[in-house]
Amino acid sequence: MAKIFQATHVGKVRRNNEDSLIVIEPKIFVVADGMGGAKAGEVASRTLVETVKNFLLKTPPPWNEKILASAILTANKKISDLARQNENYSGMGTTATILSLDEKLAYFAHVGDSRLYRLRNNFLEQITEDHSYVETLVRRGDLTPEEARVHPMKNVLIQAVGAVEKIFIDQANFPVEGGDMFLLCTDGLTNMVDDESIKKILQTAQNPADALIEAALSAGGKDNVSVIVVGVD
Repeated sequence: MAKIFQATHVGKVRRNNEDSLIVIEPKIFVVADGMGGAKAGEVASRTLVETVKNFLLKTPPPWNEKILASAILTANKKISDLARQNENYSGMGTTATILSLDEKLAYFAHVGDSRLYRLRNNFLEQITEDHSYVETLVRRGDLTPEEARVHPMKNVLIQAVGAVEKIFIDQANFPVEGGDMFLLCTDGLTNMVDDESIKKILQTAQNPADALIEAALSAGGKDNVSVIVVGVD
């Protein structure tokens, strides 16, 4: 069995929450961070989680990484269609990070700069790679991770669901061990709270989702912040 904690907050600066998250029983977890003018970001992220939910509930398990990627592709078309039909939604898009668990394996599919982490044996590992301009510079050796955190273009994405016709979806699977803890989060957390602080909260907080939200707000809460924490027995 898994212990599940989830929370979302508009933050201290923005007026509306463009994040969406959902837990789809028995063991599927989704976070999405929308972008776009007016309330288009909200529409994009909400459409993503609703489309993924409907797709997976109609698809027999196992929900492996290929199935999760297919769900994102379906959402990509849905969001793109909505943007074409309504000029107020033009250019909208969203990140998508999905985790599916069974007894032996974890599967994920991912687009954008929301993240999936795994805490195992006192080591916090970022499983996903950010699809962002600054992360490209980091991988190329032109920026350090510390420089990337404060770079003026840190929020510029090179991949987003619904924003482009063809998207590249990161997808993979890996073994699950008892005691593993997984974190799915939007960048409203990771831009405010460093990985070492995130690890300490995951290790010590009775409700790590609420504690992570509070840490992001205490650091300034400059963006919407959403988290799902899953602990595996």
